[in-house]
Amino acid sequence: MTSSRDDILRRIDHARFGMSALEPKRKYDTSSTLSQEELLDLLEDRILDYKATFTRVDNVPSAIANILAEYNLSKIIIPEGLPSAWSSGSIDKNFSSAQLDEFDVVITSSEVAIAVTGTIILNHSRTDQGRRAISLVPDTHICVVNAAHVVGTVVEAVRRLNAKNHQTWISGPSATSDIELERVEGVHGPRNLHVILDLN
Repeated sequence: MTSSRDDILRRIDHARFGMSALEPKRKYDTSSTLSQEELLDLLEDRILDYKATFTRVDNVPSAIANILAEYNLSKIIIPEGLPSAWSSGSIDKNFSSAQLDEFDVVITSSEVAIAVTGTIILNHSRTDQGRRAISLVPDTHICVVNAAHVVGTVVEAVRRLNAKNHQTWISGPSATSDIELERVEGVHGPRNLHVILDLN
């Protein structure tokens, strides 16, 4: 068994003498063996662990309306391509950060979700997901995830994405801890995340 030091020195020798680099050993999972229902259960578990809410629905507009009413969210911003039946709101017209800060909530769709990490990915080239700023500035984000777009691993998600597109990867509300390890949420984005899983 070689040490990390030996491995590094061997790689340096390969580089110095023009030999081809060693193939890295990849032990991470590239696919999932879970059923679709198991993937959805795992995603829900991860989302709830991040202190976000998670709702499985057949009727997205009704679920959005319930969240808006329950949390008294009335100043709504939406990307231009969001389905009109989902919610009415102010369509983003490249508002400034100060203007975006006046909104209570943003509603977006999503590109793909990763069950094992509880990560939701927005593709900002899509008009139903909008530009990055609108998903970061308002205090609350309602994000709709299509059940068919839930995958098991990071590798599976990356294979579905175009690296040239701007993306935001969301794993729960943004959070950090101060020197006394007190958790503070909403430091770099919304403090509240509501995930709606669309089963249709």
